[in-house]
Formats: sequence, structure tokens, C-alpha cells
Amino acid sequence: MCKLCDLIKKLVLILVAVVGVLFVVYFWNLDQKLMGWAYKQVNLIFDRKKVNQVF
Repeated sequence: MCKLCDLIKKLVLILVAVVGVLFVVYFWNLDQKLMGWAYKQVNLIFDRKKVNQVF
């Protein structure tokens, strides 16, 4: 029975940690900040390429 209690305790602690991390990401809007940084990096790469202009 004690092993079952330890398993449940570990499961609850993991779930609390996951919910805490998701709350922090949501609260500080970190996913949008990360995507904004990623878009800037992609634009830096593709803005350096020459474009073939056909008239």
C-alpha cells in the first residue's frame, strides 16, 4: 500500500509542476515572445538572400 501512496504522491507532484510551468508560460506570454524571437531569426536569414527579379 505504501508503494501505491508513493506513486500517487509522485504523480501529483509531477502534475502540479506541469500546471505551474504552464501557468508561468501563459502568465508572461512566453510562447509569443519565443515565436517573435524565432521569426526575427528567420527573417535575418532570408533577408540576406538575393532575389531574382524578372521584369
